[in-house]
Amino acid sequence: KYFEKQLIPFLKMKKLTVLLPMLLCTLCAIAQQQAKIMTYNILNYESIDTARNVYFRTIINAAKPDILVTQENTSASGVNIFLNQIMKAVNPVYAAGVFIDSTDTDNAVYFDSLKFRFVSNTVIRTNLRTINEFKLIHKSTGDTVRIFSCHLKASSGTSNENIRAAEADSLRKYTNALPAGTAFIACGDFNIYGSNEPAYQKLTQNGSGDGKFNDPLTMTGIWNDSNYKTYHTQSTRTRSFGYGATGGLDDRFDMILYSNSIKNNGRITYAAGSLTPYGNDGHHYNDSINKIPNTAVSQTIANALHYGSDHLPVYAVFNFLPQETNLNLTAVIEGYLDAFNLRMNIKDTLKVLLRNSSPPYEIKDSSVSVIDSVTYEGNFRFSNIYTGNYYIVVKGRNIIETWSKAGGEIINAGNNVNYNFTVSSLKAFGENMILKGGKYCLYSGDVNQDGAADAGDLSEVENSAANSLTGYFSADLNGDYFADAEDISIVENNSSAGVISVTP
Repeated sequence: KYFEKQLIPFLKMKKLTVLLPMLLCTLCAIAQQQAKIMTYNILNYESIDTARNVYFRTIINAAKPDILVTQENTSASGVNIFLNQIMKAVNPVYAAGVFIDSTDTDNAVYFDSLKFRFVSNTVIRTNLRTINEFKLIHKSTGDTVRIFSCHLKASSGTSNENIRAAEADSLRKYTNALPAGTAFIACGDFNIYGSNEPAYQKLTQNGSGDGKFNDPLTMTGIWNDSNYKTYHTQSTRTRSFGYGATGGLDDRFDMILYSNSIKNNGRITYAAGSLTPYGNDGHHYNDSINKIPNTAVSQTIANALHYGSDHLPVYAVFNFLPQETNLNLTAVIEGYLDAFNLRMNIKDTLKVLLRNSSPPYEIKDSSVSVIDSVTYEGNFRFSNIYTGNYYIVVKGRNIIETWSKAGGEIINAGNNVNYNFTVSSLKAFGENMILKGGKYCLYSGDVNQDGAADAGDLSEVENSAANSLTGYFSADLNGDYFADAEDISIVENNSSAGVISVTP
């Protein structure tokens, strides 16, 4: 009620037509965290193949993926070398998921360990190379993302297309069996030549379950075409050296596809327009990626892409939306508490802010709810926070703004969180509460909400009492719907005691 009363005069302002859209945009904005997921065929990378490490370091340092999925890894030792000499050399927070060595070359995953936690590597068998499901948890939201790394059969021709189709069918059987609404991504070197290929059709067509993949690009027909030159990923070279394909940039083999839940704005979403074949400026069709000039990346990076692999890495950005978090708050308002009956005279509306626990203590979310007069409890729901450390800040129509204990409180997004101010003075920052009836209470008396119980508040209460005000109003400090001597006494006592809001 209090906050409704404060909002109504604002909405009647003459500038409503200008301010209301801004207000609605602010209220409707949804916080989100983003993760860059990148796939890269690193061309038969072996533990002894360290000459290319300098190029890979240059690429990773520039692209800075949050998750990197690689194909053509030849051994566990090679994965460890790539982790330690490339990924960790760029940023020590990178970690690698469990590697499973199967037939032919295999898949690996590297990730920012501050943002993600590795769960599992599950093998999907095919008649050629395995497809690996890497399951990771986004730490801030607790959401699970499944990433399928694929390296399908290479080369053109009907027989090779049929093999790719069988591999794609194995993947679709797996994803069709997943629960509806599961967030998953398929990425890698698909070796697909166009939208009419059976493998592409199998991946993207509707099926018996919710297992189809969606392509962020609409590219019909054969992809080896100059009209699609912006999206080609192989080959970075026109001349042969060492190993790898030549012929210049003219095929879209490397892709990132995603599930219906991601397409349809589930809790993980694709950032529209973010799919990027890294280093492809659209001016190197049938040419080497490092031919001067490259307008997408520096010449140093273009050279690294040329010498590192015969494929370009491809990345896309995905949004991770926060889960709804419920805060069960227990608080008693000093003036309302009947110390004899241990209940408050009225229920009342409080507003709770969640602030960052470090300067400048930015407000991350807010919620309004009613505190019960008997249980002292209220449920506050937050939709825009991630797992982290926060100060719980309580505001009301006539109470001293009160912050939670020093250092803040760990709040796990998506969970039910309990916080009880009444059990100890230490639950409030600076122990800024008063003991009454065996309960630690939020101070009353800040009628004008300036952060202190002082002469200004006393004047408002005295004026209300002199005018015999009744009903629901801020100067009613004891909750009996009258302004009288008892209300004056409360504000006088706290004013004399120098009660103010205590904040970090």
